[in-house]
Amino acid sequence: MKSLPSYPVIVGPTAGGKTALAVELATRLTGEVVTADAYQIYTDLTIGTAKPTDDEQQGIPHHLIDIVDLKDRFTVHDWLSLANPLVDTLQNDHITPIVVGGTNLYVKAFLDGLFTAPEPTQAIKEQVETMPQPDRRAMLSEVDPIAAERINGADLRRTRRALEVYLQTGTPISELQKQWEHEKTSRPEAVLVGLDWPTELINARINQRVKIMIDTGLVEEARAIFDADGFGDQSCEAIGYKQLIAHFEGRCTLDEAIERIKIDTRRFAKNQRTWLKRLRVREGSIWINAANRSAQDIADEVCPLFNT
Repeated sequence: MKSLPSYPVIVGPTAGGKTALAVELATRLTGEVVTADAYQIYTDLTIGTAKPTDDEQQGIPHHLIDIVDLKDRFTVHDWLSLANPLVDTLQNDHITPIVVGGTNLYVKAFLDGLFTAPEPTQAIKEQVETMPQPDRRAMLSEVDPIAAERINGADLRRTRRALEVYLQTGTPISELQKQWEHEKTSRPEAVLVGLDWPTELINARINQRVKIMIDTGLVEEARAIFDADGFGDQSCEAIGYKQLIAHFEGRCTLDEAIERIKIDTRRFAKNQRTWLKRLRVREGSIWINAANRSAQDIADEVCPLFNT
């Protein structure tokens, strides 16, 4: 059986030039962009999610953005149910999928399938649900310190899930995830292209991006959604919007909210680096030093590697 043509799956830190590279590769490889981002899916979350503008898209079709209403919840399973047949259709039409990740969990699930763990019993769910969050965090730190380090202390859902898995199986969720990380890929034709940036340079780019977002109307965009009671319980967690909601509710000044956006985005980039370390060991992956290089320059290096 003839193997399918290879195509890139781009990962890297936020503000690291992934979108520009995706468009450049799509132009050269007769491709279309498939976005793997947990917040660009939402209509109206535009500036704060760095959703590519029409000018930035350069006429290249971008899929899986603006597909979900702000009040709706959306999971990695929902995204996969759209992304998998979309990529297959593009390949069948001799169009190169250019998958670009903002959410590394989406990328990992796309490459290797969903991580699954046994469903906890109702008794375990109720036990974890009734625990105060400080008690949950203390227990998680004791039974699974790796997961406790990875999961933000304010993330109720993932903290509960990690505890439920441990109580149900007796095995830390971090250990089960290690097994998942080493499973054979279900998409061997997908080539992971990772963009490397020094921490100090990417942090400077993040600070500059936040300034640009504020200058181009992020506060006004978020305010309009807030005043219309438009946010849902998932969309309100997007970085850039969550911090401004705190300002709109009188819990901090605007300057404090903007500084918090910078801090939380840099923290997000740090979490991304943890994911990228786990993806780096992937067989056949390509890692590019992207610091201070144009998308065109990087594409010159990457394009010859694809048998389209």
